[in-house]
Amino acid sequence: MKVKLLSHTPDPDRLVAVAAKLCYSASDIDQLEEKQTPDKVEEFLDRLVEIGHESPVEHASFTFAVEGVSRSLLAQITRHRIASFSVQSQRYVDKSNFEYILPPQIEAIPDAKAEFIAAMEEDAAHYESIRLKLIEGHTKRLVDEGTEETQARRQAEKMANEDARYVLSNACDTKIIMTMNVRSLYNFFRLRCCRRAQWEIRALATEMLKLCKSVSPLLFRKAGPSCVWGGCSEGKMYCGHIDEVRKEFREMK
Repeated sequence: MKVKLLSHTPDPDRLVAVAAKLCYSASDIDQLEEKQTPDKVEEFLDRLVEIGHESPVEHASFTFAVEGVSRSLLAQITRHRIASFSVQSQRYVDKSNFEYILPPQIEAIPDAKAEFIAAMEEDAAHYESIRLKLIEGHTKRLVDEGTEETQARRQAEKMANEDARYVLSNACDTKIIMTMNVRSLYNFFRLRCCRRAQWEIRALATEMLKLCKSVSPLLFRKAGPSCVWGGCSEGKMYCGHIDEVRKEFREMK
């Protein structure tokens, strides 16, 4: 897995402080901006985070590039509605000899790992075989309909990818660029940094939180699973390791 912070709102702490201060001040915006010294920004954001006033943090956003994750993870992360996603297309990208994600629990058991790898190799072979058959079939049909052969083959390759992808595994790798505002990130981290989240998306969320903290430690001071600064939201399904989780995220830099 590779996670990179591509871009973020410039000086997000100051922007959020100005937006939040506006809610409580009769001053005009120019005056508010002038008053927001670094010390005042830090003091005000501490208070903002403490009381849980989250609407002003929607003005700041972060954009991440993610590689080496599975289509299984993609299905989970796109459930987060308030976000923007650009995803590598299996319609237009040839996934012959695709890379795949090997779950740690499978890797830890030699027999399971061997069977998993064999399944991926078989999957890749079926994908390529079906894709080539479709290319030949589509090319012949298009040529018969009057399309020039080189152009027909180009069109056939795109059409073949579209249907051959149905045989691909959830383990097949993908790439994502996604943007979330800070309030959406708070929600994402509460749910996906939790020990109850699936291992792959939990690893992604944890890396994203580290990157956010490196840019804006004030805004993300209390970000993480719900139990870090409060009670567990999982009820009877809690992980049983609250002290360990709290230590991990409170000490994260």
